[in-house]
Amino acid sequence: MAAMTTVPSYAPSLWVRMCHALPRLDLTMQMKDNFFVPDSWEYQQTLLVLSSLSAIALVISLLVVLSFLIHYCCCHRGDRSEGSEEEEEDEDASTGHGYSGKKGRGICCVTWVAVASVTLCCVAIGIGFYGNSEANDGMYQLTSSLLTANYTLASIDLLITDTISGLQLSVSGPLTSMEELFTGSKPFLVSTRNCRRLSENVINLLSSISLARSGIDAGLVNDSISGASIIPLTPVPPSVAPTLVPSSGLMPSPFSPGWAANTLMVNEDYRWLSYVLLLLLDLIVCLFILLGLAKQARWLLILMTVLAWLALFLSWGSLGLETATVVALSDFCSDPNTFVVNSTHFNTGTSSDVLDYYLTCSRRMNSPFQQVLTQSQRALSNIHTHLSSLDRNALTQFPKAEKSLREVQQILNSTEGNFHQLVALLNCRGLNKDYIDSLKGLCYDGMEGLLYLSLYSFLSALAFTAILCSLPGAWRSFPSESEEYEDSDSESEDPFTSHQDSKRFLQWQPWL
Repeated sequence: MAAMTTVPSYAPSLWVRMCHALPRLDLTMQMKDNFFVPDSWEYQQTLLVLSSLSAIALVISLLVVLSFLIHYCCCHRGDRSEGSEEEEEDEDASTGHGYSGKKGRGICCVTWVAVASVTLCCVAIGIGFYGNSEANDGMYQLTSSLLTANYTLASIDLLITDTISGLQLSVSGPLTSMEELFTGSKPFLVSTRNCRRLSENVINLLSSISLARSGIDAGLVNDSISGASIIPLTPVPPSVAPTLVPSSGLMPSPFSPGWAANTLMVNEDYRWLSYVLLLLLDLIVCLFILLGLAKQARWLLILMTVLAWLALFLSWGSLGLETATVVALSDFCSDPNTFVVNSTHFNTGTSSDVLDYYLTCSRRMNSPFQQVLTQSQRALSNIHTHLSSLDRNALTQFPKAEKSLREVQQILNSTEGNFHQLVALLNCRGLNKDYIDSLKGLCYDGMEGLLYLSLYSFLSALAFTAILCSLPGAWRSFPSESEEYEDSDSESEDPFTSHQDSKRFLQWQPWL
């Protein structure tokens, strides 16, 4: 039983603490605090500075690739004359089916560098798929917890509304009829008026509970319950319960977990699909580069070089976005309670004591609704006592009041059933568990997934930088169509080539 009553705890992970400890600089290169204040321009400057590191790395990559292109375009022109002399010296030893000397060794070196770069890119793609899956799992756990919390808050709202509606129905209907019937009997009339007074007291007490509600319009409630009968409330599951989504993209006030879950699900779908497309682009580029090297297809390598440039820019750009997101998420996950309590999006319409009670859920803290619920429970018990007394004593003298009394008793029984459900839902353990689960999904799985995606972006950027440096040397070393055609013509025109080859072959066959 002790294990069942314990509240799950949350502690920042090692990655969260390491990223949170990173120094922060603004645009003026001054140190700033690492408190999570997303609406502050100073805090946004620190994220921009961290994101700009990937832009600096992109410039360095471009300079490295440019230096290699200059090397291939300019320096190799002077080597062509020397290469032609070496080719004339090696012409007698060459068979026409490959390269020899420095040219062969250069092609081999460039090809292996390209293959190693493609292999590194494939490793990065595998890391990226794993990181994308981890981030998606974390967001799924976050949205599921938010939907469960939204279900709990909606159930509380409906229970309060249903209880108030039933009590107002009893006051305006059967209790009024009983007062008219008991006009000649003062003791019965006093008991009936006490029931009315206690019912109105419970209505006022429950209306003061502001957790998932901004207040109940009495006029709307009266209009909605006129002629209606109260039944015990059975809320639907979170997957079926309707969630009101504002038409605008702005955050509603007060904060709605259902709105946040729907918004996160839509954004997560786009994020997941974007990374899948980026990973597939990198994979296609790597596979076709290997195919081009194997087939020595110059046009295919030129096309893949263009796509590699696009992948390089996307890799460094995604790394900058992921760096800012990881740092901001680590700042939030290091102390989430402080941000939630101090944020106006969350505490609008809800006191800080209520938020602190549900965020911490400490055994030493009393529920802020304990006094209200205790007074309401006593009032309902007193109403039940008065109705029992009227049932025993008044019906013998006023048989016409039996119908109204039975209606009040039925409403009271349904109200007490809803009240017990309300007391259970207002306990902090349910909402605190949803809050802890959402933090674990966001700060554990989500953080780990973003770190893997950052590693993927960094490795793929390095791989594509090496690919762009090696591919021009690879496809420039491939034989052109004219060279292949001249080699084939020379072999067909030389009448002694086939005879010499066959004679050389026969010398190695002693049995012939």
